[in-house]
Amino acid sequence: MASNGQCPSIKNILLLDSEGKRVAVKYYSDDWPTNNSKLAFEKFVFSKTLKTNARTEAEVTLLENNIIIYKFVQDLHFFVTGGDDENELILASVLQGFFDAVTLLLRSNVDKREALENLDLILLCLDEIVDGGIILETNGPLIAEKVTSHSLDADAPLSEQTLTQAWATAREHLTRTLLK
Repeated sequence: MASNGQCPSIKNILLLDSEGKRVAVKYYSDDWPTNNSKLAFEKFVFSKTLKTNARTEAEVTLLENNIIIYKFVQDLHFFVTGGDDENELILASVLQGFFDAVTLLLRSNVDKREALENLDLILLCLDEIVDGGIILETNGPLIAEKVTSHSLDADAPLSEQTLTQAWATAREHLTRTLLK
């Protein structure tokens, strides 16, 4: 359990490929202050969990005083890390919510190529799940719905659009001004 009655918190969420390379990662803790330390942690976690069979259900492990819940699907490896005093069931619900949302957003085609093509949706998904380490949502379908509602709102201010949406909006405005 979280110490001192605090809310459960997440240290990081990792989505790695079958070689241990980053697809999408988000860190919420200062435990890894440099990019090199983050990469070393990702490599360490990947190497320690590679030989496990976490394809059907999520697995739990304790590495370097961190509880890590993980699951593998095709060529993607999903990880959620919390402190050693966190509740494993809460961390597992975060992992399951992330996995369910990604599955819905990628239309059940969960693989590296599809994930990279929809990286903006996956990063939005991470933002909907956790903010500053505090868990906001664990319901996969609800997370996916929030992400797709962001994607469909073309009239939103540019600051609230993804980069792809902003480019499309800018292209559309440029086309309109040139056709006038």
